[in-house]
Amino acid sequence: QVQLVESGGGLVQAGGSLRLSCAASGRTLSRYDVAWFRQAPGKEREFVAGLTWSDGNTYYADAVKGRFTISKDNAKNTVYLQMNSLEPEDTAVYYCAADHAAYYSRRPGTYDYWGQGTQVTVSS
Repeated sequence: QVQLVESGGGLVQAGGSLRLSCAASGRTLSRYDVAWFRQAPGKEREFVAGLTWSDGNTYYADAVKGRFTISKDNAKNTVYLQMNSLEPEDTAVYYCAADHAAYYSRRPGTYDYWGQGTQVTVSS
């Protein structure tokens, strides 16, 4: 079992930056595909960014490409999401997720392990 705990959310003005962290326990993340999702009120959970363990490749939703960066520190067993040039449309609860073999999936149902989420609010 993998336990995931997100942190780093908060209130920021449009154009600002935040870095989210996702600390894992129970198992090492070195052989897990990891991803960030987000869910705004009244909307479905949507994919934001992913990182594959086998080759370290990253992939992003079009809405965040060029502004957000996903990374992983295996020594700290932690996944990060650096968010720059934030927009009010980025306001949501952000979740990290992990799976043994997501194979670049953007579907929430693919991922077995989830954190509890952290709120990000971007004011205009």
